[in-house]
Amino acid sequence: MLELRHLRTVVAIAETGSISKAGKRLNLSQPALSHQMKAIEDYLGVELFHRKSNPLRLTPAGDRLLTTAYDVEKMVMQCERDVARIADGKAGQLRIAVECHSCFDWLMPSMDAFREGWPEVEMDLVSGFQPDPVGLLAEDTADLVIVSQAKPRAGVTFHPLFRYEVLALLAQKHPYTQKEYLTAKDFAKETLVTYPIPDDRIDVIREVLLPAKVEPPRRRTELTVAILQLVASHRAIAAMPGWAVQPFLDRDYIASRPIRKSGLFANLYAATTTEKASAVYMLEFLDTMRRISFSTLKGIEPVK
Repeated sequence: MLELRHLRTVVAIAETGSISKAGKRLNLSQPALSHQMKAIEDYLGVELFHRKSNPLRLTPAGDRLLTTAYDVEKMVMQCERDVARIADGKAGQLRIAVECHSCFDWLMPSMDAFREGWPEVEMDLVSGFQPDPVGLLAEDTADLVIVSQAKPRAGVTFHPLFRYEVLALLAQKHPYTQKEYLTAKDFAKETLVTYPIPDDRIDVIREVLLPAKVEPPRRRTELTVAILQLVASHRAIAAMPGWAVQPFLDRDYIASRPIRKSGLFANLYAATTTEKASAVYMLEFLDTMRRISFSTLKGIEPVK
């Protein structure tokens, strides 16, 4: 008999294209997930994925089951919403603070999608630079904060969103485009443009430049488009999430290279108070953010 967990397994594999990545999203080991997939296929008597494809592709039967999985998931979420409204009389409020300046491309669609199912939830963005974003939760001025570090904090729960690569951004004809990757020494010779946030919240500075004692000339701006224009015009280089600048890379407006031979990777988390972490509407918004980001952003993967 098919269960809800089986349908969620099919959705996770279809959206990530990989047994291992789907396992990470569902907090299951690869063998456990493979065994579960075999049990589903044995029960149905048909293969759901083309095993030799990379990423995994749905068979016609798998595609049909995926459609059903989305329909059932939608019905279950609607039921949970209705029960929450009956139990609480109202859903609550969701004030969101964002540490990551480039998050809005997927956050706004996530908010729009969530609002369709939860019109009673009052949603708002906490504007302005926040020196201690997670502290807003204790001050009760935010209900959810998107951050890049999950430092343990009393009364706070961190929910993994996704992992991504931070890329060095260069002008199309910059000499560094001849390199396979950039090192800390390469940054020493260039002006680095960043958002106006503390250095300990900028991955390339915290993880690469500070350990190498490299302090390049700096420029700061709040606008992503201004950063990219400075890069494209040979006036600076930058380091940003690959998913955030993918449209500009696709148009050849700028070029990119990995940072370090092994690459520079970072995570995004949603932080909530532990008290609100299990609220039905909060859990659904977290699921909505993950679903929107994994379906729209290139090069991301579940947090390891």
